[in-house]
Amino acid sequence: MTDPTTAVRDEDAFDVEAVAAWLRAHSDRDLAGTPAVRQFPGGASNLTYLLSWPGGPDLILRRPPAGVKAASAHDMGREFRIQSALAPVFPLVPEMVAHCEDEDVIGSPFYVMTRAEGVIPRRELGLDLTPEQTSELCGNVWDVLVDLHSVDLDAAGLRDLGKGEGYVARQVAGWTKRLEGARTDDLGDWSDVTGWLDAEQPADVGTVLIHNDFRLDNLVLTDDDAPRVTAVLDWEMATLGDPLMDLGGSMAYWVHEDDDPFFRQFRRQPSNAPGMWRREEVVAHYCDRMGLSVTDDQWRFYEVFGLFRLAVIAQQIWYRYAMGQTHNEAYAVFGPAVAQLEQRCRRIVGEA
Repeated sequence: MTDPTTAVRDEDAFDVEAVAAWLRAHSDRDLAGTPAVRQFPGGASNLTYLLSWPGGPDLILRRPPAGVKAASAHDMGREFRIQSALAPVFPLVPEMVAHCEDEDVIGSPFYVMTRAEGVIPRRELGLDLTPEQTSELCGNVWDVLVDLHSVDLDAAGLRDLGKGEGYVARQVAGWTKRLEGARTDDLGDWSDVTGWLDAEQPADVGTVLIHNDFRLDNLVLTDDDAPRVTAVLDWEMATLGDPLMDLGGSMAYWVHEDDDPFFRQFRRQPSNAPGMWRREEVVAHYCDRMGLSVTDDQWRFYEVFGLFRLAVIAQQIWYRYAMGQTHNEAYAVFGPAVAQLEQRCRRIVGEA
């Protein structure tokens, strides 16, 4: 991955030699010596590190953050299992190396995988493309989501990953509860939005494998004149659920150049690059490929829920920062972001 790294933050450091020794004992890789370690600064949940051995290889380590977290969140074994199971039927996952459940090694579970080579888009695309090439890439990106949602769950051995029907209802109730669990003094009144979501929730349109965090900056792209997706990263939130809920979550991050000033400032992926499709184009393309019929009024629920869920994620991160559980100054902006997302949800609900 041609993704920038930084020195490891003090609060995120771990015993590198302990990891190296554990990997020598639990993997079939030739890993003599102690690797150099750098940290990927992107992301605000699980921590990701680059381990570079002299003369190779480069591997990636994932571990949970410090601080209070939901009981089901940050499950390293689950991430490892999902990607291992997907490899034969959905090859756009990195190769898994080893999973460690023994917290005595570095103070938390972790897993290690191979490094996916390519470009990870951040705020800017990182590729010199014409609008036409960018449009073609955009189509490939959303076709990957269609392919993921079409995975044969039995062939992958992932049929037991979720709880079955009732996903939409569980999500509305669950994220509402998570918001209350991360309450800070500056949290606004979300009752109108959560009440609307509860009243307007539709039945599930299906049960498929969903990524739950499908964004451009969780993809690895080839660096050529016809870029395509070669890997999908960050499977922390993957489960079985409603495919339109997954798409709604993705669209919460999809920012246009003519969106309001805050939403443009909030952008963390190059969805505004010339040639990228608009949200309504993405939804129409996806629904056509999946054989789904969704009206604008029906889509409003998924749009609001995606923004609401994003706000809760931001509030959970803001809670950790406000309570002093992390001192990463990058998290200081999450409190104001929650308030702005509340206003955006209210505006869309008001149009219903």
